[in-house]
Amino acid sequence: MVEMTLFCTLYDDARWKLCPMNAENNINGIGACSRQEVFRLVRGELTEVQIAFVRRMAQELRDFDNLFYEVCNEPYIADGVSCEWQQRIVDTLVEEEKKLGVRHLISMNIANKRAKVEDPDPDVSILNFHYCYPPDTVSLNYHLGKVIGENETGFRGKEDLFYRTEGWDFILAGGALYNNLDWSFTPSDPEGDLIDQKAPGGGSREIRKQLGILKTFIEDFDFVRMLPSAPLIKDVSPVLSVQALAEAGKAYAVYLHVPIPANNGDDDIKATLTIELPAGHYNIKWVDTKTGKITARDEIRHEGGAYRLLSPSFANDIALSIRRS
Repeated sequence: MVEMTLFCTLYDDARWKLCPMNAENNINGIGACSRQEVFRLVRGELTEVQIAFVRRMAQELRDFDNLFYEVCNEPYIADGVSCEWQQRIVDTLVEEEKKLGVRHLISMNIANKRAKVEDPDPDVSILNFHYCYPPDTVSLNYHLGKVIGENETGFRGKEDLFYRTEGWDFILAGGALYNNLDWSFTPSDPEGDLIDQKAPGGGSREIRKQLGILKTFIEDFDFVRMLPSAPLIKDVSPVLSVQALAEAGKAYAVYLHVPIPANNGDDDIKATLTIELPAGHYNIKWVDTKTGKITARDEIRHEGGAYRLLSPSFANDIALSIRRS
């Protein structure tokens, strides 16, 4: 999937000086204003150029089905991006795609960490957040029936553990999109092999493989029929963070990890977990989140109610699949 971000907040005057919408940087003389006026519908000549740009992007990308549009990256960070302007961009995109006979999902970037969205635009299908740990913004907005995404995270150091647990937590809480900043990609290392990057975040081939394991794990379920179901987990020992999704009576996906920051050297954790299950015959698999390997299997016949499970030994985090057979 490709997120096409149409605009980005002008965080400071230094960035505005580099922007092509600044009159100093174009031959049209458009944009003789401050950066706070660029995304506010107060400069008609700038708005016309922005609208033309959005229409052209819709025309050029009409045939790509692996695409969604985001209106503006981090509009909440600096003064200058109005809700009315964002609405105008959404309306333009919808109008142009209607003419073209196509339809792509549209995203709005809502907030860092968390926010409760009130009265969302029906034309906006994706509500994207940044730096969602813990992932409580999912529960705040799940009732809206929209895709809840975390489309930027990082700045937590280089350890893969932080971004792996954040991704698993967000998706198993009911989120539908996860994307981390990966600092191993640079102009001199375009394949993402840089491991000693001087950056405030992580990134590596290993974390990309580990997030691939998350993708494979969750796509093995009928994901769109599953609901956030952490209350089904009645007890966990030792103290671990828990997220769970369930298609009640059919399938259960559970994720456990040590509290963060964690002892990254503890590779001999065994967890006892009690989960509420209806009567039935179930297949159980424990999955290593670092390798994707199944580390333990079991088949149980359960009469209904609380059921106690013992995990195999694991380091930091582990996933559990329970399916009715």
